Amino acid sequence: MARRRRGRPVSGILLLDKPAGMSSNQALQRARRLFGAAKAGHTGSLDPLATGVLPLCFGEATKFSQYLLDADKVYESRFGLGIRTDTGDAEGEEVDRIDAAGLAMADVEAVLPDFRGAIEQQPPMHSAIKRDGQPLYKLARAGIEVDRPVRTVRIRRLEARDFRPGVCAELVVEVACSKGTYIRTLAMDIGERLGVGGHVLDLRRTAVGPFRIEECVPLATLQALRDRDELAAMDDLLLPMDRALDHLPLLHLPESSGFYLRQGQPVLVPNAPCDGMVRVALETGEFLGVGEILDDGRVAPRRLVVSGR
Repeated sequence: MARRRRGRPVSGILLLDKPAGMSSNQALQRARRLFGAAKAGHTGSLDPLATGVLPLCFGEATKFSQYLLDADKVYESRFGLGIRTDTGDAEGEEVDRIDAAGLAMADVEAVLPDFRGAIEQQPPMHSAIKRDGQPLYKLARAGIEVDRPVRTVRIRRLEARDFRPGVCAELVVEVACSKGTYIRTLAMDIGERLGVGGHVLDLRRTAVGPFRIEECVPLATLQALRDRDELAAMDDLLLPMDRALDHLPLLHLPESSGFYLRQGQPVLVPNAPCDGMVRVALETGEFLGVGEILDDGRVAPRRLVVSGR
């Protein structure tokens, strides 16, 4: 018999504004304790240095976290040009310094087009990618460096927002990119192209898929509500779990078709798309989960919500 999870059976998506100095898992566990939630998971790590949009999935919403893991992201970051660090960010040790006083915004604008579109990146050693079960950052801390296969990522937008010249110049950028993009690697590579090296001074994630920073809730807000035992107000901050699936077509089913779908049986839905994944809900609006269009036009259940959660 499966062990019953302790905690409240809350379900939904919390958009957390992650503070600096805290890992994504630490932020998740803090939020989970504040909600008293039985089940929770995050949707992709943010470095401890970084702040911003961190969607947390509670309860049944964890079934759809993969869609946010795969979503595009938007970042605002400040790069330090003229200094290289061993981690590629401000938390690392300085390993080299080159006078960047000769750089101007025009020099930056001249190289940025080379970093737009599909580009290749080598993941940094200080990353959560695992090798033989060990995160690379643990190997890096032990002084071990291993080969990391180059990955292709897509930079959909890369714009210079501000530039401050100097011996250690500063460049502020906005980046819209595919999953798996390392902003630290982007800072280092741009710095190398400019001939002075670079690293991330600070990083803020402003969007994940359909979610924007303006919707996010700070941990301090959650703590204040919990201190006042306002659990209902906290639960009101949770977004419907199907918000993670806004990019999928929505199909409404009558109660009878919903019954069979919940039994694992494909059902026929008039005017459904010809193929692909779809969101499925009852005509009453109750969200059922995700289905897939079969070759014969029926909708087969792929990931469903357990009723009553």
